Amino acid sequence: QVQFVESGGGLVQPGGSLRLSCAASGISIRTNAMGWYRQAPGKQRELVAHFTTGGATVYADSVKARFTISRDNAKNTVSLQMNSLKPEDTAIYYCNTVPSGFRSWGQGTQVTVSS
Repeated sequence: QVQFVESGGGLVQPGGSLRLSCAASGISIRTNAMGWYRQAPGKQRELVAHFTTGGATVYADSVKARFTISRDNAKNTVSLQMNSLKPEDTAIYYCNTVPSGFRSWGQGTQVTVSS
């Protein structure tokens, strides 16, 4: 059974940083395209950063140069370093394969950017 457990969210002031982590089980992050998604209140879930199957990294324009996705194949974890956070980054953040297809979602981790 594939499972994703996200952690690392919290409340941070604008301009601050957070590092999110996703522990995957039942699936190898090394052989799958993995990504971070987010869903803000009243909005659709969007993909913000991901690895392609070839290992390249791709970022949404809204987070480019501020977020960095990384992975630890040995630990089967995917991380998202978020710098220069803005109020519009407030959302629940999830990891999943790209595309997610019919895979289930974890509980996500809440990121709130507010002064």
